[in-house]
Amino acid sequence: MRLILLGAPGAGKGTQATYIKEKYNIPQISTGDMLRAAIAAGTSLGLEAKKVMDTGGLVSDDIIIGLVKDRLTQPDCANGYLFDGFPRTTPQADAMKDAGVTIDYVLEINVPDEAIIDRMSGRRVHPGSGRTYHVKFNPPKVEGKDDVTGEELVQRPDDKEETVKKRLSVYHEQTEVLLSYYGDWAKSGKPGAPKYRKIAGVGPVESIRDSAFAALSE
Repeated sequence: MRLILLGAPGAGKGTQATYIKEKYNIPQISTGDMLRAAIAAGTSLGLEAKKVMDTGGLVSDDIIIGLVKDRLTQPDCANGYLFDGFPRTTPQADAMKDAGVTIDYVLEINVPDEAIIDRMSGRRVHPGSGRTYHVKFNPPKVEGKDDVTGEELVQRPDDKEETVKKRLSVYHEQTEVLLSYYGDWAKSGKPGAPKYRKIAGVGPVESIRDSAFAALSE
């Protein structure tokens, strides 16, 4: 199973990716995770990426494509892979196609902007452990405090409402075009064209998961 998950930031791609990779026993290739690891390690790439990410911008194609190509050479990708948050632009999609990266399915998770703003701006994180909460949907036992340590929770810069709105704007301008890019390619019936599926990303997580599994078995 080799697939791409598409959808706006905060559409729930990461959550559904976890279910899909467990079901098909494939690695999740998240450029966000790769970038965050680079930031945590304090590499020059990480520092450069952090400046861009903190303002809601997109990291350059060259950096991302380099990371991804290296990742696909690792042994755990032999049986397939799941792209979460990549490609984000038409040049990235073209670069994947030119590199001969095989894709079986493209799965779009569709969520309205208002729901995403509500979902992301309410996130709170415990920096020490990475535990996440939501002020409305998954609140801590004590407001603003981690359940385990009692330490302060923080709102990541890229979860602030103004940054979320900017990220959505960037998505609509630069990434939304991929919906038609892959949709048209799927309809073309050309050799190597993926299957394109679209599901709604609102409602209980389990029902979204079931929709995803059903779409990937068609």
